Amino acid sequence: MLETLHISNYALIDAVDIRFYPGLDIITGETGAGKSIMLGALSLLLGGRADTKAVRSADRKSVIEAVFAIEAYPHLRQVFAEADIDWDPQRCILRREIAPNGRSRAFVNDSPVPLSRLQEIAINLIDIHSQHNNQLLAQPGFQLQVIDTLAGNAERLREYGRRFDAFRSSVRQLKKTKARLERVRDDEQFTRYQLEQLDSARLQSGELEQLEKDREVLGNLTAVKSDLYDALQALSDGGSNAISLVDEAAGACDRLGAALDETDDIPGRLATIRIELADIAATLSETDAGLSADPRELEAAEERIDTLYSLLSRHKAETVDQLIERREELRARLEQLDDSDTTVADLEREARRALALAKESAAEITATRRRAAADFAAMLRERAMPLGMKNLQVEVRVDPADISATGMDRVEFMFAFNKNQPLMPVGGAASGGEISRLMLCVKAIIADRMSLPSIIFDEIDTGVSGEVASRIGDMMESISRSLQVIAITHLPQVAARGGHHFKVFKEDDDTSTHTRIAELDYDARVAELAMMLGGESSAEAARANAVALLAGR
Repeated sequence: MLETLHISNYALIDAVDIRFYPGLDIITGETGAGKSIMLGALSLLLGGRADTKAVRSADRKSVIEAVFAIEAYPHLRQVFAEADIDWDPQRCILRREIAPNGRSRAFVNDSPVPLSRLQEIAINLIDIHSQHNNQLLAQPGFQLQVIDTLAGNAERLREYGRRFDAFRSSVRQLKKTKARLERVRDDEQFTRYQLEQLDSARLQSGELEQLEKDREVLGNLTAVKSDLYDALQALSDGGSNAISLVDEAAGACDRLGAALDETDDIPGRLATIRIELADIAATLSETDAGLSADPRELEAAEERIDTLYSLLSRHKAETVDQLIERREELRARLEQLDDSDTTVADLEREARRALALAKESAAEITATRRRAAADFAAMLRERAMPLGMKNLQVEVRVDPADISATGMDRVEFMFAFNKNQPLMPVGGAASGGEISRLMLCVKAIIADRMSLPSIIFDEIDTGVSGEVASRIGDMMESISRSLQVIAITHLPQVAARGGHHFKVFKEDDDTSTHTRIAELDYDARVAELAMMLGGESSAEAARANAVALLAGR
């Protein structure tokens, strides 16, 4: 339930703090006193549009903060989890701040959140219903929601939603696959041509890099062979080469004999050097022997390089490895095409299975809706007749519809308010006052199934009086046994039913007008009710009637 509401620097309100109570809380006040201002501030917590004109003083921000007691509503934990907001099992604090420049910030439990997240939480905590919301009764979505609430379809709809999402996903996958296969089929001839080109190229990883090295060597063959000649002359082939010099050094060391320290092993080390030099010379000789001066080798390398660069350009690739990947992609694409009939058949079978499961859940929901529709029509007529609609006829139609996110039904409320009047949709059959009373009856029927902490009725009792007004008060009091009800009203018969009564009024100081709100004690309530009854607060008859109203609640 809504425990406290703080509003500061908003319109005519400099600062108010209100503590609400369980049951039925009443708010009254003269027209223009500021009741709508308070309601507008509270609606900001439900995601309403912020208006800089509502900021009272331009040197500071407006703040609207509501504290809700939620220990009796543990199911809200799932709502908080899905919204990724920390859960406090005792309290929930919603806050909206509006800067003078119009910038708005939202908070849940003192953590900043997007406005959409604030709204997502708030709609699970409070419902504000005013005369302006009465058009909801004519909307198919609201009508369907009422029937589902009465039928207790929450879990069934969650299961159906999972199955319907699976069906839609399978249909999307089927369409996507068909479209892809169609594109492949349209390009099949070109795809096969590209694959044949890449296959005939006999691509090898790293080939281009090696070919470019070979081309460089073949293009500079004379210089390369000259350098090889010089290297071999120095190592082994020249008159005074490295190997022969090492041999001379080894012979001299042999003659030195005992003059050398055996631990230095100079002869052994020279022998190792000679072996390494001979191995290098042999490698260079093999390289020299392998280099041919045949110009056809260079020509072949150039042609192969041109072929590879042409393929790279054609396929927008940078390396031969990417060409190889492209080749395999083309091959896989054609293999998919070859298997397309099987693939599509499998996906169609999966879509049919998902549709069958969704329809199975939808059929179960349809059955519960039809039962609830019949019960709701009877209950609505029973509750509405005492509110001045003795000739009311109600029919709730549940007709087949195409499968959608809400099932396979179209729900429509049909009413007749007079004898011999044909049933018709509520928009064409009811006056504004009748719609208001119908909405009150609807809320009364589903109140104990709403799992909602608080509801606010904003002058939905406008246009009624006498015995009907008393019955509206009785109905609001009945709803308040299931959830907290805050009623803004001009009817003394309704106001007298409240467990607590608040009055909104204006107060002037030397420079400005302020909206205030105060909780009334018994004597103040008597005076307020006497005024609402049309008399002076001090008039004896009006006070007597007010006392009687309070005694009868």
